[in-house]
Amino acid sequence: MNDRDDLLTIGQLADRTGMPVRTIRFWSDAGVIPPTGRSAGGYRLYDAEAAVRLDLVRTLRDLGLDLATVRKVLARQCTVAEVAREHVRALDTQIRSLQLRRAVLRSVTRRESTNEEMILMNRMARLSARERQRMIDDFVDRTFDGTDAQAPGAHIATLMRGLPADPPDDPTPEQAEAWLELADLVADPDFQESARRMAVAGSAPENASGPQPFDFAAVLEHAGSAVAAGVAPGSAEARAVVDRIVDPALPAGDRRRAADETETFTDRRVERYWQLMGVLNGNAPFTPVAHVFEWFIAALRASAH
Repeated sequence: MNDRDDLLTIGQLADRTGMPVRTIRFWSDAGVIPPTGRSAGGYRLYDAEAAVRLDLVRTLRDLGLDLATVRKVLARQCTVAEVAREHVRALDTQIRSLQLRRAVLRSVTRRESTNEEMILMNRMARLSARERQRMIDDFVDRTFDGTDAQAPGAHIATLMRGLPADPPDDPTPEQAEAWLELADLVADPDFQESARRMAVAGSAPENASGPQPFDFAAVLEHAGSAVAAGVAPGSAEARAVVDRIVDPALPAGDRRRAADETETFTDRRVERYWQLMGVLNGNAPFTPVAHVFEWFIAALRASAH
């Protein structure tokens, strides 16, 4: 186009495209809509291609691309498809973050959380998946440090790292609350020590040999029924329950030893850890049983007197 009469002033370009003059001027100064030339008075002039280019810039900006990326597209340093793929990934990350924050806010309204809880929940929501996983990995590393990786039960370390790589696409308030509770739990020194005792005891050779004097299923069946019926662990009725679980002839010392060993591996907080991991991984909930074993431990000790 050589006829300067066919060129458009910035005002005419604004009228043709519906874009504000100040926006066109800004983009022109940024180099994405360069003028074709200048009028005798020094005013910018644009050709018809500038209107097409302006529409593309507006579309790319509406999609959230920054001006540096727009310049690359216009200069053919990258394709629109390449930019779109990267932008989709970035948007997916933003969407997941917003969904998690929405779940946090829902949980705050439902729980009527304190300011401290809300701050912690928001902090958890802002953590990346890698940072959340590191939090769990650090806890597991401390718990299992120095234990025998070949010992029976050593696979528990792998299971305890089982945080989902990413939060669910649309986390529920329960999952947001699980993040909060899990963060508190793994930072609790008492919980860390209890989990550590389990790990050390589980890797000890003496605990890998010799059968247990009772069957876990029997504990759940008989002790579970006693708990449901409100039987006191120190009662004669409880003694009869214990004798259905262990050999009635089992010596008092063996009963106390079995109670001590069972207590080492019985902790409601550890059970809660698995429950929270299940919530975050979307697993079906399981029935808590730690309270049943607590009753059995107390009844087993009482039967040793």
